[in-house]
Amino acid sequence: MMSSHPSKPALHFGQVVIGPPGSGKTTYCRGMLEFLSQLGRKVVVVNLDPANETLPYPCAVDISELITLDDVMDSLKLGPNGGLIYSMEYLEANLDWLENKLKHQHDCYFLFDCPGQVELYTHHNSVKNIFAKLSKWNFRLTSVHLVDSHYCADAAKFISVLCTSLSTMLQVELPHVNVLSKMDLIEQYGRLAFNLDFYTEVLDLSYLVEHLALDPFFKKFHRLNVKLAEVIQDYSLVSFVPLNVQDKESMMQVLRTVDKANGYCFGDLEERNMQAMMSAAVGADFQFSTTLGVQEKYVEATGKTVEDEVMDL
Repeated sequence: MMSSHPSKPALHFGQVVIGPPGSGKTTYCRGMLEFLSQLGRKVVVVNLDPANETLPYPCAVDISELITLDDVMDSLKLGPNGGLIYSMEYLEANLDWLENKLKHQHDCYFLFDCPGQVELYTHHNSVKNIFAKLSKWNFRLTSVHLVDSHYCADAAKFISVLCTSLSTMLQVELPHVNVLSKMDLIEQYGRLAFNLDFYTEVLDLSYLVEHLALDPFFKKFHRLNVKLAEVIQDYSLVSFVPLNVQDKESMMQVLRTVDKANGYCFGDLEERNMQAMMSAAVGADFQFSTTLGVQEKYVEATGKTVEDEVMDL
């Protein structure tokens, strides 16, 4: 006797890769595609960036079939920012095109390569509405927000990154993982004032504010910086996972965090690691040793004693 209950639609797991221009989104998608393929996952990459003309990965769905940034700029006489906003609004108005493209992909893990414009994720609603529609189509997605790791070397820029990351987390309304990309270049523009875990775990920002006040230019903005730090710490949401796309251990750490966020690690699509599942179940994944290993690999040692560093502070 056949059951009268209709079968549940299949779940689709994946990542929406977002972040500022040049933060490494397309490189991340290419690296994650190769990494997941080696793990045996069937992966589909969806390009939602109308400005992305040269794709370094095989693309199953490409927004350029619907709209391109150059066409928008030429026909509507818009600049790059206005053109990207219009393109996302156009995609939102034509989601049936995206749905038709996606329904042909079965039993796949999805990577959505998104545009590199901060406004789209901090206060504009089109991308948020597109993500919400994907959720209604039974996609279980994690937002992977990439930012350049070298911003850690500049206290003012790091506070700005924290504000942007927090605003993005509140706006897109998806499980969220913040990633410090290009870890191999973290000290390209200057030395870190604190250990790496200070930045990845976003520890007591009062130290960072005081460090910023040593700069005469920022000293007059001290009260503003204090209030910004208080807002970030009051929400207590922002933390970062360090990433070097060329490092397999680094990629695995990001993937574990993403799989916990969207629930993939609790499924039955592949063999699960019991320790990782228990860690996700209790909400504890002690990453200090991992962060310490990343610091030893990419951050130059100072050679100073603890007493010397305290005197510097």
